[in-house]
Amino acid sequence: MSSTIRDHNVPDHIATLISKPLLVELFTEELPPKALNKLGQAFAQGMRDGLAAHGLLDANCELSTFATPRRLAVRLTAVLSQAPQQSFSEKLMPVKIGLDDSGAGTPALLKKLASKGWEKIDLNTLARESDGKQDYLVLRGEAAGAKLGEVLQAVIESALAGLPIPKVMKYQLADGLTSVKFVRPAHALVTLFGQDIVPATILGLQAGRTTYGHRFLHPGSIDIKDANTYEDQLARQGHVLASFEARRNDIAKQLQTESERLGTTLSDDPAVAALLDEVTALVESPKVYVGAFEERFLTVPQECLILTMRLNQKYFPLFDPVSGKLTNQFLIVSNMPTAQPEAIIQGNERVVRPRLADAEFFYQTDRKTPLAERVATLGNIVYHNKLGSQLQRVDRVRQISAWIAHALNIDPTAADRAALLAKADLTTNMVGEFPELQGIMGAYYARGDGEATEVVDALHTQYRIRFDTPIHQEQLASAILFMADRAETLTGIWGIGLAPTGERDPFGLRRAALGLISAFEQLTAGGFLRINEHGSMTLDGLLQAAAKSFAVGTLTDSTVAEVNAFVIERLRNSLIQQFDRDAVEAVLALSPALHQIPARVKAVTAFMQLPAATSLAAANKRISNLLKKADQTTTSVDPSLLTDPAEINLAGIVDKLRPVATEQVTAGDYEAAMQTLAQAREPVDAFFTEVMVMADELAVRNNRLALLANLHGLMNQVADLSKLVTT
Repeated sequence: MSSTIRDHNVPDHIATLISKPLLVELFTEELPPKALNKLGQAFAQGMRDGLAAHGLLDANCELSTFATPRRLAVRLTAVLSQAPQQSFSEKLMPVKIGLDDSGAGTPALLKKLASKGWEKIDLNTLARESDGKQDYLVLRGEAAGAKLGEVLQAVIESALAGLPIPKVMKYQLADGLTSVKFVRPAHALVTLFGQDIVPATILGLQAGRTTYGHRFLHPGSIDIKDANTYEDQLARQGHVLASFEARRNDIAKQLQTESERLGTTLSDDPAVAALLDEVTALVESPKVYVGAFEERFLTVPQECLILTMRLNQKYFPLFDPVSGKLTNQFLIVSNMPTAQPEAIIQGNERVVRPRLADAEFFYQTDRKTPLAERVATLGNIVYHNKLGSQLQRVDRVRQISAWIAHALNIDPTAADRAALLAKADLTTNMVGEFPELQGIMGAYYARGDGEATEVVDALHTQYRIRFDTPIHQEQLASAILFMADRAETLTGIWGIGLAPTGERDPFGLRRAALGLISAFEQLTAGGFLRINEHGSMTLDGLLQAAAKSFAVGTLTDSTVAEVNAFVIERLRNSLIQQFDRDAVEAVLALSPALHQIPARVKAVTAFMQLPAATSLAAANKRISNLLKKADQTTTSVDPSLLTDPAEINLAGIVDKLRPVATEQVTAGDYEAAMQTLAQAREPVDAFFTEVMVMADELAVRNNRLALLANLHGLMNQVADLSKLVTT
């Protein structure tokens, strides 16, 4: 759609201009692949925002983003050559300062107007406005809109400055004197408004229409005819698929086609999507080929082979769709489409073979030394200079594991063995080469050493993020090691002053806290922590045990309290994503055992849907305020002092409901307890309507306050209901 704008430099009868597409491309050396998509998106958004701020975008303008290994580009379909006129109003100065007694402009006013190019303005056209204290001179008028040719360079510079660049490079321009900074050296700049070049100088480059195609298939220059022909010209002439999204979709389709043809699958591992993003950023003209390696390598744990293929070679391993086992075939995403790919395939197979041979050698060499014999050498590996070696850490985790096993009243043998061996694989060749395989390799080696299944499973899952399903008997060693490891990390790292700050959390304490929370939840779901029990297996008890495992003086005195609050805050943030914030705050106000909190929140959430909820919550808040002001401590009620029918009725309902609700809370049936409480609504409403609590007679007043204290105790067994009152 076209838009008509006014050009104030030409007569009215020829002052109509239409909007046109705008293309901006910066051609560079290879950009960081893992950052490319974000860079492309940020550049496009920065250009859109910058042009919009100047009023240069047509209402129907659409945005296209382009990002390849050697270019960032954006096309906006409808950009104005000049923005429409803008009404403005500017407060100049107080009238008494701007005008003299005769009404003429003072030097101060004339200087102000001249500085803005308004020296020829008729002073009689200045408006006057009062701010309530004095009158001001105000200039109102119409200002010419921004011109694309005058602001585009600044918009591009601003968009580039706002890019999330991982690391900036400083390089010299062709003159050998001037230095500029960017993520990678830039070699060409295209700025086309329709067919016309918009003058600009960016990173020492003069804007033009020349770009370059595929590094090998079309290394020469390409002159872009028009902003709208950019994508098509790069594809046809340059052998470049410029759109990151289109290129990603093309690769994904090719991968899927080839894997289905071979009767295999790519697997549903999230790493596949991450690798797809990365290879999309490495190629401009993608073509998928099939490679293979010798089947003998499949005797190596498949995680090792998968990791080296994905991480080092950017290959896509293929799996048997039935067993899920790794096959000896893989897919290569090449930047060279050709009808004769044999050389490419063979070259990649030659490259991957030594990698797999290394993995095979590491595995076979590592197996010669049992994990248990490796534990002592952990004393040579520093965990943290303030917390000692990995061996000292192992000793702490074993102590914490023993405490957890005792608190859960289970045999500690398997958990202790798992804790002893947990970090032993840090000394292996395989983990030295691939740190990502910590725990996984430990499990393989432990199985080879004949360790118990519970121990092997604990080693394999110790680095999982969270428990997502109820914990069963055979998973107890895994859960204990998981919790002990995180408790040790949280108290140790926090206690030496390395708590998370802002978004920085280099030791993963937030994740550790969420992991602990999940373990408590799933131990409860599995029946090892009962809602109605207040045993020693509490968050505070666990953190206290963890703190005692450190040498005296290592941690600060407030470590346990601070870490406890930190974990509860993580739980709060998690729960308010699922439940009403007031319900969460009402439960947390009572500081119940961590494993009880979710059930209590669910009960309060259900209670809030009842007709009685609003009235009882308001009454509870009123009672809290009365008891605080009266400094009431006694709950002993004298029946002989109950004279008003409403207070007699309330006393009766409290006596009736309190044992029922208390028994329900003790049994962990929080929803039933809240339902029981709801029966008190009418007596409570009647009491506050008909009874004067603060009676003149002291004995009567204290007796009524004692009655309310009893009611308060009944009301707040599951949560502090006063927190449900939002006003």
